Amino acid sequence: MLRKVLNSLYGINRNWSYFIVGGIVIVAIIFTSPQELRSQTPSPIVVSEQGAEPISIKQFSKLVATVENNWKSDYDNYFQRDFRTSSLSARRIARRLDEIKTAQGINPAVIWAIPQDDFLRLILITPQEQFVTRDIRGANRERLIQRTTELTAGIADSQSLDYLPPSRIIYRWLFQPLEPFLEAEQIDTLLLCTGPSLRSLPFAALHDGEQFMIEKYSLARIPAFNLINTDYGDRGAQQVLAMGASEFEDLPSLSGVESELNAIVPQLWSGEKKLNRQFTIANLIQAHRQGNFDIIHIASHARFNPGSPENSYIQFSDRRLNLEQLGDLELDSPSVDLLVLSACETAVGNEDAEYGFAGLAIQAGVQSAVASLWAVNDLGTVLLMSEFYQQLRSTPIKAEALRQAQLKMLQQRVFVEGNQVRGSDLELDLPSITTATKPLKFDHPYYWAGFTVIGNPY
Repeated sequence: MLRKVLNSLYGINRNWSYFIVGGIVIVAIIFTSPQELRSQTPSPIVVSEQGAEPISIKQFSKLVATVENNWKSDYDNYFQRDFRTSSLSARRIARRLDEIKTAQGINPAVIWAIPQDDFLRLILITPQEQFVTRDIRGANRERLIQRTTELTAGIADSQSLDYLPPSRIIYRWLFQPLEPFLEAEQIDTLLLCTGPSLRSLPFAALHDGEQFMIEKYSLARIPAFNLINTDYGDRGAQQVLAMGASEFEDLPSLSGVESELNAIVPQLWSGEKKLNRQFTIANLIQAHRQGNFDIIHIASHARFNPGSPENSYIQFSDRRLNLEQLGDLELDSPSVDLLVLSACETAVGNEDAEYGFAGLAIQAGVQSAVASLWAVNDLGTVLLMSEFYQQLRSTPIKAEALRQAQLKMLQQRVFVEGNQVRGSDLELDLPSITTATKPLKFDHPYYWAGFTVIGNPY
């Protein structure tokens, strides 16, 4: 239609051309159908490595598809099952992000980080169809592993700032090259899809020299974009099944579990609570089938260990449930929106353990999971979990709810004095955990950076 209108201009007096052409073009655009306009949209520009030959959107899509397919195969092989997956092109991923942006009120982007022997490859897709690839030559696999090891060792000492130098170096490799593109669209949520040696990286603790990552973005780690469920909708009022144990035969006690569960149910959320001897696999299965719970919270030891999924487990009061058996809980029928493991620990840097951790949500069959990379002390866990569930009541975006809880700890807006939590809207007694004579602070990343959203961030 637009072409026919423009052809009609042929032969018009040139003295009137500018006036008439302008008017007719405006009318033509108004009456041109959206389908015709879309068909005339030029191909998007792919921003590739500086100095390299430019690539087409077709080549870019093939690059993304190769990474996605390879990593799906890795997770299939690790869990010995064939995960169902969609197959979205780069442009469809961008459109999906735009749909999420409109529906959920967040502005998400996907970043793939692929360690290579000689460089780190970064790939970015945004809602407004920025397609970017960068190869970071200084960040080869060996250096990434070294800096990541230094970072996690530094964070483990809650009295030290040794984590800052490697934190800044890794930030400069992973995110600084993409900052102009993120800032151009005011991206606020990052879905991080990473390769080996980066799947257990505490992204929240990365630092740009002025701010932590968590001060700038909501974060979620995903195994692959095409492996996660990106559906969205109004979840309405949700029910929580809160379970856990404080004493174990062959594992350290978790004295804060009772306070943690009491804070969640019934103080903050409605649902059911099962503690100690009631915390069994059979009770979880029965409650899930009968209660249609949207959130399942487990406060117990869980470990992601090297080797096969059989070596990783969640400790119940009666026995251990290994990661291979997690699918037997049938948390996808009825569907569980969120699974929380509040006291788990990962063999950071081990490729097998990273598969188990990053693949937790898809293996469990849930929309999203929240878990920790390392075991935080009882007080820190109770504090962060109580804040997270408070934020989740008013912020339906899980990654943002976790971010706000982490920020309250980082900024010392919540702390413990005596056996009372201060700075929180929740009245919470901690008699079994502490009687501190001076306020206890939790601003060090050891207390909050290990917790992460896995899978769908909203």
